[in-house]
Amino acid sequence: MTALAGTHALVTGAGRGIGAAIAARLAAEGARVTLLGRTRDTLEHTAQQLAAKHPDSVAGVVCCDVTDAGAFAAAVQAMPRVDVLVNNAGQATSAPALRTSDALWAQMLAVNLTAPFTCTRAVLPSMLDAGWGRVVTIASTAALRGYPYVAAYAAAKHGVLGFTRALALELATKGVTVNAVCPGFTDTELLHESIANIMQRTGRSETEARATLAALNPQQRFVTPDDVAHVVIGLCSPAAGSLTGLAIPVSGGEVM
Repeated sequence: MTALAGTHALVTGAGRGIGAAIAARLAAEGARVTLLGRTRDTLEHTAQQLAAKHPDSVAGVVCCDVTDAGAFAAAVQAMPRVDVLVNNAGQATSAPALRTSDALWAQMLAVNLTAPFTCTRAVLPSMLDAGWGRVVTIASTAALRGYPYVAAYAAAKHGVLGFTRALALELATKGVTVNAVCPGFTDTELLHESIANIMQRTGRSETEARATLAALNPQQRFVTPDDVAHVVIGLCSPAAGSLTGLAIPVSGGEVM
């Protein structure tokens, strides 16, 4: 038996990158996993890979935008009780503060702050009924420090950390833990977009742009999706009942 056998886990933004790595680790620990995201083809491809390695591990594939609270709540109602929620879906768009439009500000908050709140709110009643649950939100080192040109993103990630800490205390006696994992620059498609922005803005080559970001990590490398997934699995374990309200950086020492 593995640690999460008999549980149902829901991962948002599960089609690729960190979300796909987390889904794979959850499946390896015995959970049945529902993959949720906006792109069905990507989700189904990931689900096929997961099922090939861990038969019967895929509970479902749900195409849904996490910023549509009503659609997400309806999806939750149609699936088995959620024991583990991983709020992984996120978006990062950079702009100088004076060029950050109202629309960009609202979008960053909608995806990175409001969606984790509404998604968590949708699954909490069943967790409380069961007296057990795990909520893990993928934040960022931008929840713990500032970075230039991402004021809206950093504000949203700081906000989600406040939500995590407040909810952890609210649920401290209910058997439900609430935590955040804060990766540094991670080798995903979001990183590739950041590199492209640096290249466009500064005229640097891809190699130079990658080196600029990697240098922020004292280990001189990018975090991998698996690095993040291993920490998430630890927080989801039944043995992690005393771990709540945490913001765990996965950043090679960039943030301590």
